[in-house]
Amino acid sequence: MPTAYKTLGQQAPTATTPTTLYTVPALTSSVCSTLIICNMGVSTTFRVSVRPAGAVQENKHYLFYEIPVSQYDSVPLTLGITLAATDVVTVYAGTATVAFSLFGSELT
Repeated sequence: MPTAYKTLGQQAPTATTPTTLYTVPALTSSVCSTLIICNMGVSTTFRVSVRPAGAVQENKHYLFYEIPVSQYDSVPLTLGITLAATDVVTVYAGTATVAFSLFGSELT
């Protein structure tokens, strides 16, 4: 049964550090509908990947790689992707002034 639309994860990672934004709980699947990337500093780039079942990061896992985001700008992404239990959404930014917010629903 789905839960209400909610915030699945929020992170402001350290610069150039892959960071877990969201891990799907056990016995659950998730629909990730919207990801907002907010840059609060100088122009930079970001990356987003999905690691099935928490696998070690590989190039095939990237959804977005080195996408530019301008100074003091936000990038709203409409995803509509479904994730299985223990899948991990990982984020990365070129500077420490970028925040990521993921919204969607969990189904149990």
